[in-house]
Amino acid sequence: TELFIDLSHTIEAGLITYKGLPAPIICDFLSRDDSKSFYEEGTTFQIGKIEMVSNTGTYIDCPLHRFADGKDLSEMGLESFADLDGIVIRVPHAETLTITEKYFEGHDVRSKAVLVQTGWDEFWNTDNYFNPNPHLTKDAAEYLRDNGAKLVGIDSVNIDDTTGNSRPVHTTLLGSEILIVEHLCNLAQLPAAGFKFSPIPPKFKGV
Repeated sequence: TELFIDLSHTIEAGLITYKGLPAPIICDFLSRDDSKSFYEEGTTFQIGKIEMVSNTGTYIDCPLHRFADGKDLSEMGLESFADLDGIVIRVPHAETLTITEKYFEGHDVRSKAVLVQTGWDEFWNTDNYFNPNPHLTKDAAEYLRDNGAKLVGIDSVNIDDTTGNSRPVHTTLLGSEILIVEHLCNLAQLPAAGFKFSPIPPKFKGV
């Protein structure tokens, strides 16, 4: 029997994913009450409206996020997102916020979705979530790139150190078309390996 585990946060009106970015607006475009005037009695419909920045909830960073000539979501093939072989690297945030290459050494990361569980998702939707965050180092990103990782995810507010202005992990990974997933959750429910990861997003052009 297959077991499906949702690793994404719920997006709701007013949610703050990243300080300084606007919260999503989720509302009716056509309400059920208003639809009564268009359809016969007993038949109603609701059409929702969503206004939000692309960095909302649990999301994928494509090369376009970092590089002007990088591929966007619509240009990444489905094989980039679907049924990826996954492994989990567990680095509790109480142990360290700085995740160096040593945590990945000895693990087979080639062609894998490498998901880093820090436990930071326990602070989701609280002010603590925006404190200095668990993050990868440049050397860790280079190790993952050089050893053929296909995608790298983390359950933190950012895969880079947000206390500075440089983003070497984004630069290193996205520069090699290694996708990034941020704001994951529920990674503790996964085995260390032997699972499939499918972070398939809507196919937006220019996002």
